[in-house]
Amino acid sequence: MGTAISLDLADDLPAAELAELAGDVFAWLREVDARFSTYRADSEVCRFDRGELPLSAAGADLRHVLARCADLWGATDGFFDAYATGRLDPSGYVKGWAAQVASDRLLAAGAANHCLNAGGDVRARGHSSSGRPWRIGVRHPWDPMSTCLVLAGTDLAVATSGVYERGHHVRDPRRGAPAVGLRSVTVVGPDLGLADAYATAAMAMGAAGIGWLDKLPGHQHAVITDDARCLHSTALPLTPP
Repeated sequence: MGTAISLDLADDLPAAELAELAGDVFAWLREVDARFSTYRADSEVCRFDRGELPLSAAGADLRHVLARCADLWGATDGFFDAYATGRLDPSGYVKGWAAQVASDRLLAAGAANHCLNAGGDVRARGHSSSGRPWRIGVRHPWDPMSTCLVLAGTDLAVATSGVYERGHHVRDPRRGAPAVGLRSVTVVGPDLGLADAYATAAMAMGAAGIGWLDKLPGHQHAVITDDARCLHSTALPLTPP
């Protein structure tokens, strides 16, 4: 996925069981990377994009991702567009979805207390090893060694889209140019795949994304603008740094 991924398992389980659970998570994420990478010529995504893999022969996961991307295109008035760059790139949904699936599998396996961080997209459940709710820092968009906000909770899906790592890589599909106006968008909700896609869509909208996020049901958000204003939902689960 071209990013760092970390996993914190906080349940008091035998070391061998924890190692197996962690191994399963990373095996799944490596599988997703192999199948959905836009940089690997032999991935399912690239083969489908080139017309070499018909939809009828695609795996169930690829069909699911394509359907969700189509739904999100409609739900965001076209601002979440897996074809915004001119070729298929569902990465704005895939990373969050893959981490959400991994978290769901951990929960089903009895690991109710865990935190999975996939390049800043975080799925946290239960409590940390200290017995307290998980604390999730949102990176400061101009200072990589600092946080601008800290969230806390026992069931959080937190996705952040920003321009501080890869520049203005999110495109405004209507202008056909990189989106401007927002430096960082964080979305909090019950599902990491959706939160990831909504954060990407809001970035693509630019300043108009703030009002769109305000009306998004079941989700909270924090936005840092290009001129360094910080705006957030009143219900955002903030905690002191």
